[in-house]
Amino acid sequence: MKRTYIILSLLLLNIISFAQNGTIEGRIFNAKNNDPLPFVNVIIFGTTTGVTSDIDGKFVFKDVKPGYVKLETSFVGFQKYVTTEFMVTKSKKAFIEIGMNEMVVNLQQVEIKEKPFEKSSETPLSMQKIGIQEIEKSAGANRDISKVIQALPGVGSGAAYRNDIIVRGGSPSENKFYLDDVEIPNLNHFATQGASGGPVGIVNVDFIREVDFLTGSFPADKGNMLSSLIDMKQIDGNKNKLHFKGSIGASDLEPLK
Repeated sequence: MKRTYIILSLLLLNIISFAQNGTIEGRIFNAKNNDPLPFVNVIIFGTTTGVTSDIDGKFVFKDVKPGYVKLETSFVGFQKYVTTEFMVTKSKKAFIEIGMNEMVVNLQQVEIKEKPFEKSSETPLSMQKIGIQEIEKSAGANRDISKVIQALPGVGSGAAYRNDIIVRGGSPSENKFYLDDVEIPNLNHFATQGASGGPVGIVNVDFIREVDFLTGSFPADKGNMLSSLIDMKQIDGNKNKLHFKGSIGASDLEPLK
């Protein structure tokens, strides 16, 4: 009888651990007109695990091992696309929307070039994409976007206790910051007047999906900066139900929904 209880307990633990893996839900659409794309091949980047989107462009990955993952999409007539990394956890579903660009094919001479990673034709050299994994693993940055940017080539910093961003010797006041296409005055608490630096950042990276850091060829709709543009995009929220998480630190109190 005792042996039977032990075996049942082990089986129950295996079932629970198996059920606690994460889930990824998403939608794939045409970036040109926002129409859903059905029957798109979606795989977890670097693996052979894949699914196909349904008639509404939606897909689901179940039993995904928690951690940072990327998704790769491919479809006839569209360019391959690899997403930036995002976090998969056991506590909630991960949601992502993927826009695919149509592929232009010359009928006289067909030349197909694979470009899985997004690269803007307007800023091929002056834009640096920063993913959440790079922010989380940056040594000494303490999950602070300003500290991560200070470690990039061509970017300097002032005092060790401040988050001033100095690009190619410019002033800290010559930078612009955008969050989901909305301009924000600065990134830090207790910022100095006329500058953007401060002792600690105000942006919660748990909400951030990716950051575009531009040092030139600035977009026309985001002008009037001399040194750099920091354009941050937030993650997609859970569309099924509300989740709540709290975080308490030495310098902040963060409620996350």
